[in-house]
Amino acid sequence: MENESKSDRSVIVAGTGPAGLIAALALADIGVPVKLVGPPASSSDGRTTALMTPALALLDSLGVLSSLEPRAAPLKVMRIVDATRRLFRSPVVTFRAAEIGEERFGLNMPNRVLNAVLEAAVLARPTIHWRRALVEVWSIGDEQASAKLSDGSTVEALLAVAADGRLSPARDAASIKTSGRTYPQAALVLNFSHTRGHSFISTEFHTETGPFTQVPLPGDRSSLVWVLKPEQARELSEVSDDVLSALVEEKMQSLLGRVTVEPGRQVYPLGATLPARFARNRVALVGEAAHVFPPIGAQGLNLGVRDVRDLVDVIEKCGGDIGSKAVLDAYDRRRKPDVVARSAAVNLLNVSLLSSMLPAQLARSFTLGAVGGFAPLRALFMREGLQPGSGLARVFGDLREQVGR
Repeated sequence: MENESKSDRSVIVAGTGPAGLIAALALADIGVPVKLVGPPASSSDGRTTALMTPALALLDSLGVLSSLEPRAAPLKVMRIVDATRRLFRSPVVTFRAAEIGEERFGLNMPNRVLNAVLEAAVLARPTIHWRRALVEVWSIGDEQASAKLSDGSTVEALLAVAADGRLSPARDAASIKTSGRTYPQAALVLNFSHTRGHSFISTEFHTETGPFTQVPLPGDRSSLVWVLKPEQARELSEVSDDVLSALVEEKMQSLLGRVTVEPGRQVYPLGATLPARFARNRVALVGEAAHVFPPIGAQGLNLGVRDVRDLVDVIEKCGGDIGSKAVLDAYDRRRKPDVVARSAAVNLLNVSLLSSMLPAQLARSFTLGAVGGFAPLRALFMREGLQPGSGLARVFGDLREQVGR
C-alpha cells in the first residue's frame, strides 16, 4: 500500500478503543480529516462501561446514543456502603439523580455494544480513513507526526492523538514523561444475574482490599468490579461458578437475591499513571494514555470523553497549524486541572481503604458521613461528579440569587 501524503489539517488517531473511536468521530464532525490506526476491538471483552450524562451528551451529538440506549441500563441511584471491619465506619451514603433534577446519572453498557456502535459510526464517516494495522515506528518531527504501520504503509499528519492505552508508544515517541505506581490490588471483572431487580441502583461496597462495585445491566443482570489482592483475584477467577456465585451473593449482602455468575471472568492489575504533560511534540494524549487510576466512581472513560471534548474545542478554535506548540499548550492547560484533581481524589480514596491507620479511617468516615448527612454538600458532590465546576457554579448561582432578593 502506498504511503499517504500529509493533509493540511489531518490528524492521526492511534488506538481503536472507545476513546480513540470517539476522538475520531468528534474530529471528523468538525471537518478534520482523520487517519484512524489500529485493529478492531476484541469481541471477547466482557467488561462494561458506565458513562455519565455529559459523556452521553457528546455521544448524542455524534449520533450514536440512540443505538446504545436500548442495550444499556440507566443509573438512577448510586450508593456507597462501608463494608470494612475497621474501627471507624461511615453510614450508607445514597446519591439519587432525582435529588439534583436529573432522570439518571448515566448509562451502563457492555463494552462489546459500545465498541460495535462506535465502529459502525466510524465506518459511516467518509472523512475517517481507518487503517486496521498497528503502529510499528513513530517519527515525530518539527512539522508533522509520522507513523510506519505493520502493513508497510506510512501515515502522516500535523497532529497525532494518542489513544493507544496506558503503555502508549505515541506518548513515548513524544518524549512525554510519566509518573506512576502499582497497587497491591487487581480487579476481578464479571457479569452476573440475580433473582431480585436492581431498580437501577449501583452499589459500591468499600472493603479492606478496595471497592466491590455492582452496576446495573438491562434485565435482572449486573456487572461487577471486585478489587482484591492479586493472589485473591487469581484464585477467585479459577473457582467454580457455584462457589463464586455464593461469594458474590454474600458480598452483596443478598441485596439482589440469588446470584449466578456468567461465563467470562477477567483479572486486571491496578496502578496509577499520570503524564508530566498532556500534549507535546505534535502528540495529544486522551484516554488511558493520559490517565490511569483505580476503578472508583466511574471516572475512567468519562474523563477520556472530556479529553476528547476539550481537544476538539481547542482545535476548532485554531485557525492555523492544529499541531502547533500553541495548540498543544492550550490543550495541556485545559486538561491538567481536571485530570490531576480526579486522579488525586480517586487515589486518595483507594489508599484510605488500604490503610490501617486510624487517622485515614477517621478522615474517610467523616467525609462520607458529612456528604451523606448534609443535602447541599451531597448535591454539590453529585453535580461535580457529573461535570467538573457545575456544582460550584450552582452554589455561586444560588448565592447570587439570594443576594439579589
